[in-house]
Amino acid sequence: MADNFRVIFAGLADGIDSNAASINLADKLKTSEEKVALFFKGKPLFAPSHKDKALKQAKLLASLGIKSKLQAVSNAANTSTEQPQNSQRDERIFDALDYITSSLIRLEEKLEELEQRLPEEQSKNPEIDEDDDWQDDDLLLDEELVSTPKKRSNVLLYSLIATAVTLLIILAVYLAFPSLFSL
Repeated sequence: MADNFRVIFAGLADGIDSNAASINLADKLKTSEEKVALFFKGKPLFAPSHKDKALKQAKLLASLGIKSKLQAVSNAANTSTEQPQNSQRDERIFDALDYITSSLIRLEEKLEELEQRLPEEQSKNPEIDEDDDWQDDDLLLDEELVSTPKKRSNVLLYSLIATAVTLLIILAVYLAFPSLFSL
């Protein structure tokens, strides 16, 4: 009994150009046009999968004007095709790494472009001076900036300290001899 199914190319719908269908399918699946061309020649594009997933894949192909059919794949055939599946998996991993690498290269190019624009924008904007001319400004005042503070009497400070010490002594006596304060 077949558990898995594979989507096989059966033809193109009427009025569909093979080049346009190849480009549309490659864009939709985010894969290379060479893989799509091999699919049109009979090589499977998708790995064997359950019937529901295979039907969804066939529906996707039908929406792009590509006729397909489902081919049952038995478990024995599935184990004998593990090597091609591993190579497909490896190929997908390499494609993903290639995409990541190309994205990093594009980002690096954008960064270099921005770095080149930065000095141009600074030269266009005369308001930004890189010199430290702010130290040469005449900020000196006629009056002396540092003045000695006026002498204050410490009577208020001493009276506050004396009051706090007196209250602490009263509290200590109250805690030590509570019978003295009972009426």
